[in-house]
Amino acid sequence: MPDICLAGTGGMLPLKDRFLTGCFLEYSGKAILIDCGEGMQVALAAADIKINRIEMILITHNHADHVTGLPGLLLSMGNCSREEPLDIYMPEGAERVVRSLISVCGRLPFEVRLNTLPDKEAVSFTADKIDPMLTVSTLPVKHSVKCLGYSLMLEKKPVFQPEKAKELDIPVKLWRVLHAGEAVTLDDGRIIQPDEVTGDKRPPVKVTYVTDTLPICEIVGFAKDADLFICEGMYGDKDKKQSMNEKGHMLMQDACRLAAEAGVKRMWLTHYSPAEKHPENFENELKKLFPEVLISKDGEKITL
Repeated sequence: MPDICLAGTGGMLPLKDRFLTGCFLEYSGKAILIDCGEGMQVALAAADIKINRIEMILITHNHADHVTGLPGLLLSMGNCSREEPLDIYMPEGAERVVRSLISVCGRLPFEVRLNTLPDKEAVSFTADKIDPMLTVSTLPVKHSVKCLGYSLMLEKKPVFQPEKAKELDIPVKLWRVLHAGEAVTLDDGRIIQPDEVTGDKRPPVKVTYVTDTLPICEIVGFAKDADLFICEGMYGDKDKKQSMNEKGHMLMQDACRLAAEAGVKRMWLTHYSPAEKHPENFENELKKLFPEVLISKDGEKITL
């Protein structure tokens, strides 16, 4: 099952007790990092995260609090003896900024591969480096610059049922092949299909991450039925609504309404304004809008 950690929960600038927003998702020893604000390698270390497991970085947009941690993180990964290539995905408009940031690293002991994603239309791709059953989908959201939301969908294999395999006299050495979804041919000529020895298809695990955007209606369909919805909530003070609209952000209450409409199982708030010192003060009000909301803190973790 995937392990998720919010290494930081702050927006705009880090505080002495709050790192900038970054989300670490690990599965089978390989991980994806979403966003990389300054000091991200320190935030990950504080959360007891092993940075050498990161195979892919997803950037939402090119504002400083989401990308300026890249040089420090890449250099730290190099100092951890990394040699395997690292893929970074970002909106098309962010490539120039990201490339410039990486240039200050000098010569790294591993290849950094930059991949651009359309910032005007939604796309999906398979995250083969993590798992061939993991799909990453994007949603262009509405901010002051081109910005993407990300949904990660991990399909789960049906449960292998050894008693069925024994009844069919299938050699143990072929069980793994069947569980991987491939048919096998036995010595007696019989062809065994995977569904003959597995249970019903299991529902996928879905994580949706959306930050730095107005609360547009498209987010509802994008996050629909997510096991975990991670969404920005810069302020809990409703008097900040007009200011948030002007800057392309949303309130905690906006995020809760989106979560309720999308029917997600749980939501973590993140990307708090540095001026919002105590977001937990709004917990009672927010739970009335969406009971499964968590006013997350740095290092928040869950296994789905």
